[in-house]
Amino acid sequence: MSFASALPGEADVVVIGGGIVGASTAYYLAGRNAKVVLVEKGEIADEQSGRNWGWTRQQGRNPREIPLAMLSRLKWNELAEELGADIERIQEGSLRLAYDDDELARQQAWVDTTRELGLESSLLSRDEVKGLIPQLDGPFLGGAYTPSDGQAEPRKATRAVAEAAAAMGASVVTGCAAEGIEVRDGAVKEVITERGDVKAPVVVCAAGAWASRVARMVGLRLPQRAVRATVACTTPAPVFTHTVVWGDGVAFRQKRDGTLYVAGGGSGDYDVDLESFRQLRWFLPNFMRARRSFRVRIGSALAGDVLRAMPWSGARRRPFAHTVGVEPEPNRQTVEATMRNLKRLVPSLADVGVLRTWAGRIDATPDAVPVMGEAPGVRGFYIGTGFSGHGFALGPGAGFTLSELILDGETTIDIGPLRYSRFEEGDMADYSLTI
Repeated sequence: MSFASALPGEADVVVIGGGIVGASTAYYLAGRNAKVVLVEKGEIADEQSGRNWGWTRQQGRNPREIPLAMLSRLKWNELAEELGADIERIQEGSLRLAYDDDELARQQAWVDTTRELGLESSLLSRDEVKGLIPQLDGPFLGGAYTPSDGQAEPRKATRAVAEAAAAMGASVVTGCAAEGIEVRDGAVKEVITERGDVKAPVVVCAAGAWASRVARMVGLRLPQRAVRATVACTTPAPVFTHTVVWGDGVAFRQKRDGTLYVAGGGSGDYDVDLESFRQLRWFLPNFMRARRSFRVRIGSALAGDVLRAMPWSGARRRPFAHTVGVEPEPNRQTVEATMRNLKRLVPSLADVGVLRTWAGRIDATPDAVPVMGEAPGVRGFYIGTGFSGHGFALGPGAGFTLSELILDGETTIDIGPLRYSRFEEGDMADYSLTI
C-alpha cells in the first residue's frame, strides 16, 4: 500500500523515525485509536532497521534489557500472525559459541542471571553443540543456547508493521524530515518538518542513529554514537540450520532460500565526526574495554560535519538533508575476514561466494543499553533509541511499551533501568554482564 501523501496539521502523537521502533510505536498507538503521524526523512526501513542481521534474539543482552527482549519475542510471534505478510519469521534459537574456559564461565554466569529473570537458556557442551548443528567445526568448547530466539527479514518486517499502522489510521509520511520541535512552558507543542508543521502534545524520538540530533531540538544532551556495521549476503547453500550462530569473528543466519547473512560478530567501524566530542567522558571507559572490536576512521565524516556547521551552510536549516538516500560504505576487509571465519566454522560452505554487501549505522549508547521513557524536563517528549545493535529484535516490545507509557502512564515491564537520567546519575549498565 502507499503511505500518506499529505501531512496532517495536528495529531495526538508525532513519531519521528520510520524504523522498526517508530513503526511499532505507531502500530500500537493506532491500534488503540490514537491519532498518529509518523514522519520519516527517507523511506521506511531505509536505515538500520532494513540493514541489520535480522536476528530476533534475547540472548547476549544485558540483564537490564531482558524484560524488554522477552516482551519483544512475544510481540514478534504475534506480529507474524497479525500483519498478514510473510516477514520470514523463524524461531529456531540462537547459539553463542565459547572458545575458552573463561568464556564458558561468563556464559554460564549470564545463563544463571537471566534464568532468574525468566529467560530459558542453557550452556551446551561441545558434543551438544555438534548434536544441534553437526556442520559446525573448530576449537569451540561449547556455547550458550536460547531456543526461543529466532529471525525475521528486516526490511520486509519493518515495512509490514508501518503498512499495518497506516491501515489502522496512522498517517505515515515519508520524505519528510523533522527539522525542529517547538517547546513552550516545558512541554512539546509542535513538530516543524520540511513539509509543514504538526501540532501535537506528544513527540516520540525513534530516530535511530540521528536521535541525539533530534533530542537537541528540545535541549537534551543524549549520549549516543553511530557505529558503521558491515553485512554480506552469500550465494545459496543447502539449508543446514535456522539457528542463528555467533562464533569466533563471525555471526550468521541462514534464510529459507539457503543464502546466509554474515557479519563480523560485533566488529564495526567508528567514523569520527563532531558528535564524537560530545559526552566523551561517558563513552571512553567502555570504548577502551571494547576497543579491539572497533576500527576508528578519521576523514570525510568529520570534514563534512565541520563544513555543515559553518554559518553559511544550508545544513543549519535542513540538518538531515545530507543523510537521505546515502549508502554507508561497507568495509571490504571485514567481508573478507568474516567469510574466511565462516568457512573455518562451517567447512561445508567452502564454495559459497558473496552476492552483495552493505552497511548500516548502529545507534550506540555508552553502556550499550537503550534509552526509553519520557525525557525529564520536557513534558510529552518520549525517547526510544540507543538500542546499540539490538533495535530490530527489541523494536516491537519497545513500540508496545512506549504506547502503553503514552496512553496509560504505566508499562507492563519496568523500564526504569533504561531511563535517560541514568547517565548523569552514574547508574549505567555493567558492560561485563553482557555476553
